[in-house]
Amino acid sequence: MEPFPGDQIQLPRNMIENSMFEEEPDVVDLAKEPCLHPLEPDEVEYEPRSSRLLVRGLGEHEMDDDEEDYESSAKLLGMSFMNRSSSLRNNMSVYRQSSNGSCSLPSTRTMVVCTVILVIAIALIMVIYLLPKCTFTKEGCHKKNHTMELIYPLATNGKLFPWAKIRLPSDVVPMHYDLVLQPNLTTLKFSGSVKIVVNIIQVTWKIVLHSSGLNITKATITSAGGHQEKPVEFLEYPLHDQIAVMAPEALLVGQNYTVNIEYSSNLSDTYYGFYKISYKDEISKQRWFAATQFEPVAARSAFPCFDEPAFKATFLIKIKRDEKLSTLSNMPKKATTPVTNGIVQDEFFVSLKMSTYLVAFVVADLKNISRETNASLVSVYAVPQHLNQVEYALNTSVKLLEFYQNFFLINYPLEKLDLVAIPDFQSGAMENWGLITFRESTLLFDSNTSSVRDKKLITAVIAHELAHQWFGNLVTMEWWNDLWLNEGFATFMEYFAMEEIFPELHSDEDFLNLIFKAMMKDSLNSSHPVSSAVQSSEQIEEMFDALSYIKGASLLLMLKHYLTKDVFQAGIEVYLHNHNYGCAQSDDLWDSMNEITNGTLDVKKLMKTWILQKGFPLVTVVRKGRIISVKQEKYLYRLEPENWTSDASYLWHIPLTYMTSSCNFTHCTNAYLLDQKSAVIELPEEVEWIKFNVDMNGYYIVHYGEDWKTLIDLLKKNHTALSPKDRANLINNIFNLAGLGKESLEKAFELIDYLNKESSTAPLTQALFQLSLIYNLLEKKGEQQLAARLMHRIERLLGDKIDQQSWTDDGALSERELRSTLLAFACTHDIRNCRTTATEMFEKWVNSNGTMSLPSDVMKAIFTAGAKSSGGWDFLLKMYSSSVSEAEKSKMIEALASTEDVRKLIWLMQNSLEGEVIRTQELSHIIAIVSQSLPGHLLAWDFVKENWEKLTRKFHLGSYTIQNIISWSTSQFATKAHLIEVKSFFESKSEQSSQLRSVKEAIDTIQLNIQWMDRNLAMLQELL
Repeated sequence: MEPFPGDQIQLPRNMIENSMFEEEPDVVDLAKEPCLHPLEPDEVEYEPRSSRLLVRGLGEHEMDDDEEDYESSAKLLGMSFMNRSSSLRNNMSVYRQSSNGSCSLPSTRTMVVCTVILVIAIALIMVIYLLPKCTFTKEGCHKKNHTMELIYPLATNGKLFPWAKIRLPSDVVPMHYDLVLQPNLTTLKFSGSVKIVVNIIQVTWKIVLHSSGLNITKATITSAGGHQEKPVEFLEYPLHDQIAVMAPEALLVGQNYTVNIEYSSNLSDTYYGFYKISYKDEISKQRWFAATQFEPVAARSAFPCFDEPAFKATFLIKIKRDEKLSTLSNMPKKATTPVTNGIVQDEFFVSLKMSTYLVAFVVADLKNISRETNASLVSVYAVPQHLNQVEYALNTSVKLLEFYQNFFLINYPLEKLDLVAIPDFQSGAMENWGLITFRESTLLFDSNTSSVRDKKLITAVIAHELAHQWFGNLVTMEWWNDLWLNEGFATFMEYFAMEEIFPELHSDEDFLNLIFKAMMKDSLNSSHPVSSAVQSSEQIEEMFDALSYIKGASLLLMLKHYLTKDVFQAGIEVYLHNHNYGCAQSDDLWDSMNEITNGTLDVKKLMKTWILQKGFPLVTVVRKGRIISVKQEKYLYRLEPENWTSDASYLWHIPLTYMTSSCNFTHCTNAYLLDQKSAVIELPEEVEWIKFNVDMNGYYIVHYGEDWKTLIDLLKKNHTALSPKDRANLINNIFNLAGLGKESLEKAFELIDYLNKESSTAPLTQALFQLSLIYNLLEKKGEQQLAARLMHRIERLLGDKIDQQSWTDDGALSERELRSTLLAFACTHDIRNCRTTATEMFEKWVNSNGTMSLPSDVMKAIFTAGAKSSGGWDFLLKMYSSSVSEAEKSKMIEALASTEDVRKLIWLMQNSLEGEVIRTQELSHIIAIVSQSLPGHLLAWDFVKENWEKLTRKFHLGSYTIQNIISWSTSQFATKAHLIEVKSFFESKSEQSSQLRSVKEAIDTIQLNIQWMDRNLAMLQELL
């Protein structure tokens, strides 16, 4: 999946999908398996106490006698157990007091008699107390049932539910689904029936599968070769979204059975499952649209199923619909037959073997254009009024599909590929096999209003989702802990493909900035390994973050450069061929790479140090003549910087790269594998300078110590001796080291003094990003004068370059993007005459009633300036409501959210939550923009607090959207009062809320902001 790029916090970008694994294809017995992903104490993830009991591997007839386990089991059943041992101790202490009192008589004989009586009484009481209550009933005690009562939870009907783990049992596997659905876009409900052919792996009386929010009206089972459907009892356990079909007789090993279930439900009003969408057609009439979003765990809310990625099966889908609408699903349509008046049924061909989260269907009024390539028909669908904006997506999709087929040496296996623009969609896109769904702004390109950045976004999202047709769909992670196998690979291939096919877009520079932001997240103590153990739905949702996407992709980039492109590509081909139509774990990928390296390099040993450890290394370089000393330690912010020590247990195998003054950067990159804490590299000759991590192709930060001065001088004298990516890398590293306390902020400012000569986007973007972080902290801390002095420093550096920008769409794509970046920044902060020029252009546009064409690359800057006035803001909102260009509307949203009018900001957030004028899909992006401004940052946090329950119901706890809302609404805080407030708020919510990783990240970030200000405020006052 692709998280919506506009939502991204100051960390990630592309995201949304799935992954993981275990020892058996279906479920792992944690009691038997070694820990594949050892966690540190601070990485332990939230898990209900009852779950902790169950994963110890208790079977039907086993039980730990430890008192804590009794108590945990009791809690699982909702019982209230007394602590018998402590109660007993209390009782005994009472007796002792009594003996010290009333039994204290001078006669020895009396004393002995009292003592004997007392001992007998105590013994009797203890025996009675410790015996189970059932001892004194007619039925007596049944040990087996008693054990089951302690292990298994209760179903909704009060009976014991025969399964207690979150993961499904492995004794039954699905082979095929026949699914019939009838959505009603008038009543906004749907009915369905599913026939699931299952195979029995071991004898059982139960079939446990997933169902969520479905009203099941009938359940039967049919044996293989049998024709008679036998009614069965079914039990429901909503806490785990599970149902159990209780067979009337034992289900035999190797036999196939068919489970038949009929049910109904409402179309969802969230963005998950089978959900409804309201939109206005070309004559402003309200229309309804139904679509699916099943990843990661929502297929179960559309039909009962084995909703885990390893349970792959084939699907035959039939959908009954109004004859005026159309339907799409994963496979081509096979037939359409009449059902009743005005209702027809579409039947689709049987699918390939795939996971439930990839099943998809859409019911709507859609139009499309198509083109055939390599025996597959590629089509792009949209609502009718947007059909004129789909041509770029179709051309791009065909080019990318052909590239991937040639690169992977595996043809796209389906006869068709549909790309559908959905009017209201939470993420950026979803890679359903053969039916990829998109947010409209990530698929529709309008040549009049779409900027260079819009084109890059659309190209990137299509490239990401098409890569998933191989990485994720053809080969799927076994379990969500290895989501990075899906998302990291799709992100890596997205940028790799764009560089190969669309080099003019310079997408590698975008990827670089995403890596920088992912490292910010990964440097926090609340970070997690790329491959992390997960169980609950909240934990699974939280895996869709910058680390699965961006860190995963950057590790693959590092490996590609170390192995060379040809070896890496050969390893990918082996991986895809070995596991097609199946599932894989991380080790399967490394084993495939090792088949190609053939013993020359142990890829598994190298890469495990990167995916099983959180964080990344800081490499310190000391140069003395020809001798280069390098050492590694964990890069980690400490809240007590004076006690900064490295984590001795952390060791990475780092493929270092470096270049020196004695060679040309396009031809002379040297490599060294640092697999120890420290090492020495001997150069063939002395050099003037050395730069490590060439083009930032490695996932680590470098500290040059005394050599920073040499590199600063190099940038001043001849900055083009280093590539733009290397220059951006140095800017990023020195500002990060200043934040860490390893380098001075003064030296960081000295390094960027060369920027008045810079003309490349990557270093300028990174410098503006770092300086904006500082500006925002100063502004929100109440240091307005110091913030103004910082902006004056930026103006001195970049003012001339800003003045040189034309308000047009002329020039190469890289020049146009730089223009857009600089002018948007200048207008936001009122630098030079930017806002004046933009306001004049906005007024001309208003006078033309919005019909005048504006240059797309500077449209955002013009709208932002115009929205500063009340009248301008109102006109923009009116134009937003009538615009049919998604590119134009997204720029209007950003401008509307940048006003300083508090009432308008509150209205904008509230209206987006309700989805009336502004779609709810825009809310997290609106909160992100509002939270950056001085009047808005407190409003955004107040809005989140007041609407927390509504937000988590609409977007789901742990989702990428909720992660971003938490991060953006708190990222500007830098006071202890705000720290306490944020902590208290989340502690007052459910345990699931307070234990979210994104909440811990928010708290870490506020603490670091406080520390940064304490450390650097005085220095800034001197520098500026």
